[in-house]
Amino acid sequence: MKVKRRWYDVIIDILCLALLVGVFLYLRINWDRFPAQVPAHYGIYGEIDRWGDKTELLTMPIMASLLYIFLRVIEQFPAMWNTGVDVTEENKEIVYRILKNLLQAIKLLIVTVFILIAVLASLAIPLPIWFLVAYMALILGTILFFCMQLRRHR
Repeated sequence: MKVKRRWYDVIIDILCLALLVGVFLYLRINWDRFPAQVPAHYGIYGEIDRWGDKTELLTMPIMASLLYIFLRVIEQFPAMWNTGVDVTEENKEIVYRILKNLLQAIKLLIVTVFILIAVLASLAIPLPIWFLVAYMALILGTILFFCMQLRRHR
């Protein structure tokens, strides 16, 4: 069964693609302005704990692009998804829709955070101390939200 694309899916894909194209344009336009050494890794509290060549700025957008493509492909095969509930003929459509919405939300969060890290690294700015906690809360909150929806439709 293929899950029909809806406006939510299209909007999320447009946002993700706009972020990805935007960060690559940002990096290309500003490349000569970046210092030779930029933050290449952040510690758990957001402090810069490794510096690297500015080509490392491409790591996060490339990883975000690969994850976007991977999740986009997975969306096409709902039978592969671990639903956590028994999928029946009666609930199949709604269960797969909820899981596709979950994948869409996670995809947008991943792309957004990777782009944000790339931009902050290009400016040699440490991550805010609350960054990791906020990101984890968003990811876990999103998963819990959709899991609660799944429980209602099992």
